[in-house]
Parts: sequence; C-alpha cells; structure tokens
Amino acid sequence: MTILITSLTILVAVEHLGIMALEIWGSPAQQAKAFGMPLSFVQQQPAQTALANQGIYNGMLGIVILASQWLLTGTAQHLTTALLLLYIVVVALFGSLTVKRTIFWLQGFPALLTLLLLLGWWL
Repeated sequence: MTILITSLTILVAVEHLGIMALEIWGSPAQQAKAFGMPLSFVQQQPAQTALANQGIYNGMLGIVILASQWLLTGTAQHLTTALLLLYIVVVALFGSLTVKRTIFWLQGFPALLTLLLLLGWWL
C-alpha cells in the first residue's frame, strides 16, 4: 500500500483507540457532550457499562486494524483492511441515523475516504 493509504489507515485505527478511551475512561460530562446524550443518562451505571462495552469494541477494532498493517502483507492485508474500513463506514452510517449525525463525518468519512483510496489503488 502507499504511504498515504497506510497513514490514513493508521489514523483511522488511532481514532478508534481514542474513542475507546473516551467511552471507557472519559468523564460523564465528556461522554454526554461527545455522544449527544443527556448528562443525567450518561451518569447512570447501566449507561456507563454500555459505553465501556462499546469502548472495548472500538478499541479492539483499532488494534486489529493496526495489527493487520504489521502482521499481514499483500492481498491478505488489503482485503482485511478494506473489510474493516467498510465495517466502520456501515456502523458510522447507522450511528449517524440513530444517534448523532456527526458520527458519519467524524468516524465514517475518514474510513470511507481511506477505503476508496485503497480500492482505487488496489483494483
């Protein structure tokens, strides 16, 4: 892959690690603001548990993207990266329709741009 595509892929992975940190260790005020939820809701223990659970998914996604860049090569790396980026785009679209519209622009658009560059280069 080109340096640009690899750099963008790593940026998407790091973004998901940052989202994980916010979902697991962020203060309820930070979480409420970032995710467009009422603070009174985010302060509840079930909401904190759900955010932490979602954080693990985002963190593992970031780790798998990074691992695929270092552990895989050739077609396996390209296919794995494309599938993970597509997953992010689909999830971000769903999140933008059900939670907060900015989710697509913050999470989905960087992944979509990277995916399109990867597919254009690869195919």
